[in-house]
Amino acid sequence: MSTAEQLSPAARKPATYADLEAVHPHLVAEILDGELVTHPRPVPKHSAAASSLEIELGDAFQRGRSGPGGWVFLTEPELHFGTDVVVPDLAAWRRERLPSFDKAYIETAPDWVCGVLSPPTERHDKGAKRRIYAAAGVKHMWLLDPRAELLETFSLADGHWLVGPTFDNDTPVSAEPFGAITFPLTILWPLNPAPDTQNAQ
Repeated sequence: MSTAEQLSPAARKPATYADLEAVHPHLVAEILDGELVTHPRPVPKHSAAASSLEIELGDAFQRGRSGPGGWVFLTEPELHFGTDVVVPDLAAWRRERLPSFDKAYIETAPDWVCGVLSPPTERHDKGAKRRIYAAAGVKHMWLLDPRAELLETFSLADGHWLVGPTFDNDTPVSAEPFGAITFPLTILWPLNPAPDTQNAQ
């Protein structure tokens, strides 16, 4: 076998869960289409955006204080869909569809996932993971970009993603499956400098 054949994707052995478990714990590891994919933990603006979104949605849809409740949210759950292992930044299930939590991973597809885009993850979030979520039957997907300060929304129909509304800092967010509340996108950027109100006067 030639060196080119040895290095070709077709000749590579698919990654296994043992390969994933051997990855250093400081890295996030996934198996996408048989390939072991790793990336570093997110930068602070990424983490702050994810946690702020979970706080906003969780208060309304998990705790039921500012909204209807009925959901459970998890941060970076390990999802197993066949041979694919994916780790969304956020995922949520309707309470009537709650999976069993007796394992370190979950095999029940969430009703909603959110990927927070960063340079190491954007290609996979917009490529392989989007396709894997659709095949697993995830009904709603949001892609949050803290660098561009944009939120893109998608819903699944007949196995394909339909593009929903896109929100920026000037457009209040109200999107399925969480359309019962509205919130400003700016609350997801708590690390941004506070407005200089004195100079604005």
